[in-house]
Amino acid sequence: MSQQSRTRPSGSATALSEAYDTALLDLDGVVYAGGEAIAHAVESLSTARDGGMRLAYVTNNALRPPDTVAAHLTELGVPAEPDDVITSAQAVSRLIAEQFPAGSKVLVIGGDGLRIALRERGLEPVESADDDPAAVVQGYGGPDLPWARLAEACYAINRGVPWFASNTDLTIPSARGIMPGNGAAVEVVRIGTGAEPQIAGKPLPPMHRETILRTGARKALVVGDRLDTDIEGAFNGGVDSLLVLTGVTDGARLLAAEPQHRPTYVDADLRGLLTGQPEVVARDGGFGCGGWTATAGAGELTLDGDGTALDGLRALCAAAWTDAGEGACALDAGKALARLGL
Repeated sequence: MSQQSRTRPSGSATALSEAYDTALLDLDGVVYAGGEAIAHAVESLSTARDGGMRLAYVTNNALRPPDTVAAHLTELGVPAEPDDVITSAQAVSRLIAEQFPAGSKVLVIGGDGLRIALRERGLEPVESADDDPAAVVQGYGGPDLPWARLAEACYAINRGVPWFASNTDLTIPSARGIMPGNGAAVEVVRIGTGAEPQIAGKPLPPMHRETILRTGARKALVVGDRLDTDIEGAFNGGVDSLLVLTGVTDGARLLAAEPQHRPTYVDADLRGLLTGQPEVVARDGGFGCGGWTATAGAGELTLDGDGTALDGLRALCAAAWTDAGEGACALDAGKALARLGL
């Protein structure tokens, strides 16, 4: 079933790590949160890699360069090389290099990941709007990014300098909870300038293109926790996706997902790479998965039966994603999800 016609989660008779040659894995909320490995991530990735699956780590976070990310993954117990990491800093640097000649100055609002990626493309990072930059690039600069850096971007953009952003994720997960992401800082600059940036990161095509160019993936599976970046990015790239429920997406958000935000597969965590996925089938006027049957109609979304919470969620997705389910999930998702403990 194509992403464009997705009306229910798909099944897979074989383990996803065998059905796909490359996993394009998000990091925050999938592999780790707040710098610590998420439960089952290390052993699941090790098993998938040992079975022949290529693992590529694709992140919208432009702060850290690939070698730093690879070192962190290795410390967590997931051996990785810098070439295994693809960042939005790399994607936006390619986008700029395609529009400006080598040696062009670029005002950097962000961290070392951006500066290193720009230099790899033959561009010269600068720190001031008075350095005559040809472009401004903005990426996540960490929780201590000074307000003055956002002002510097505004000075340059208000003089007519083109503006680029690595990504526009409004929030990111941390060890203490959800915190503002680069998208929040981009909004500040947008308010201060009235301008619109060219954006490279997920879910937009420049990031998917960068990933495919660097990995050579032939049959890729995007693995993520965010509907509006990871899953939509897979949709835009025409590839399948696995949503894991270890990050920012909960059951209610999943049931309410627009077509471009609907994953191919749903699982609790990265152990889902190592198993097949149960089929969701038409059953009794609704949709069944395992021992559960979900139906939608007359403004109601109902769940009957018994079984695992994930099977119940998959059945509910199929019911909620039909024409009859439109709007019903907003009214009845809480009751059905509470029965599943989600």
